[in-house]
Amino acid sequence: MQVVNQVIPTAAQIEEFFAAEEAGPFVMVNLLTFKEQAVYPDGREPGLTGAAAYARYAAGVSKLIEKHGGRSIFAGAVTGLLLGDVENNWDMVALVEYPSLEAFRDMMTSPEYQEIAVHRSAGLAGQLNIRTSAKLS
Repeated sequence: MQVVNQVIPTAAQIEEFFAAEEAGPFVMVNLLTFKEQAVYPDGREPGLTGAAAYARYAAGVSKLIEKHGGRSIFAGAVTGLLLGDVENNWDMVALVEYPSLEAFRDMMTSPEYQEIAVHRSAGLAGQLNIRTSAKLS
């Protein structure tokens, strides 16, 4: 299995994700890897860690998640791996429930989200976003 962490999805990934049939609520599993040091495009705060920059993003995005009908379920540090094998383990896991793809898209495209996303990009080295459903196919 090849694992590729990304920070920004490609246009094709976005199109495929939002082209899925609307199936109501879903939980997004976020597997996060942080940069050792945050990197902002404007060079601000050179001593800030990636985890600290991402914490700024998380504080802002949690309000937006609620505003769009979602809720944060869990966020915590990865402390071990029982099964499987990855070259580099993730630093953090976050689970977020959204009421619909539309609500998620509305949040992601909102001006408020765009304003705080700079902290996400500054802090993340890579991420996997996995949409899950309680329904088994």
